[in-house]
Amino acid sequence: MASAQPIVIYPPAEDGGRRVRVDDRFLGIAYGLLDIVEFLRLAGLEDVDDLWVRQSGLIEWRGSGPDEWEQ
Repeated sequence: MASAQPIVIYPPAEDGGRRVRVDDRFLGIAYGLLDIVEFLRLAGLEDVDDLWVRQSGLIEWRGSGPDEWEQ
């Protein structure tokens, strides 16, 4: 991931899943922080863990933060 654009985590859907996007690429639907970690690892960020996901300035949380998974 060589872009300065944020990682975007969208608000929870009715089923609690949150869309995850890096740049213009949709990575998947996350149902928890570990899903986001795995998506980001697959996108090339190797040293990512759940603490990094909670604190990173690269992530734009839309609608609610990392602890909200219900609509």
